[in-house]
Amino acid sequence: MALVAIEPVLQVASVVKHYGTRRVLDAVSFSVAAGERVALTGPSGSGKTTLLNCLGGVDRLDEGDITLHGRSIANLDGNELARLRRERVGTVFQFFHLLPTLTAAENVELPLQLLGVAAEERAARVKDFLQRVGLVARAEALPSQLSGGEQQRVAIARALVHRPDLILADEPTGNLDSANGANILTLLRELTDETKTALVLVTHSEEAAAICHRRIHLRDGRVVNGG
Repeated sequence: MALVAIEPVLQVASVVKHYGTRRVLDAVSFSVAAGERVALTGPSGSGKTTLLNCLGGVDRLDEGDITLHGRSIANLDGNELARLRRERVGTVFQFFHLLPTLTAAENVELPLQLLGVAAEERAARVKDFLQRVGLVARAEALPSQLSGGEQQRVAIARALVHRPDLILADEPTGNLDSANGANILTLLRELTDETKTALVLVTHSEEAAAICHRRIHLRDGRVVNGG
């Protein structure tokens, strides 16, 4: 699945990260274009989740740089990082991380509230994305009233509703059965094609990696293939 080369949304340049004396990421470099889906693969302990945390600004780099649409995140302070994440990044987790006291619609709406989007536009966007993920009829349901697959669809709508440049997904099908997992992967592929949002997907799953345009394989914190 080849893409036409355009200026990268995400640029990772010689990133190094230590935990104590352990070098968890070792000179990692790659880029991701708009609409491109990239799978981060590799054995447990290879640095995949640490790299994802660095991409999202959750973990600080020790060396190197990460730029999002040309803006370096390495030296942003906590408030600037938080704002960048709210505006530019959407995240999908293995265990959904929905707020249990909010309905499906309210969970999807939350990123828009944090950005100060007007109420009328919030309502329209929430309805639009719940339609896209097939959950308009479940808008008022709490997470506890939703199946695992439905919860993950809500999480994907929440990750996309504020129109981010980049989605970071950490084993998004790891807590689902095979049928629901396949549905989620199809949804991620279709929505990123439609919105031209870049996706970086950490996975051990061959099925999940298969929806991506390319794979970056890590071993012992280094890119050994695909960077």
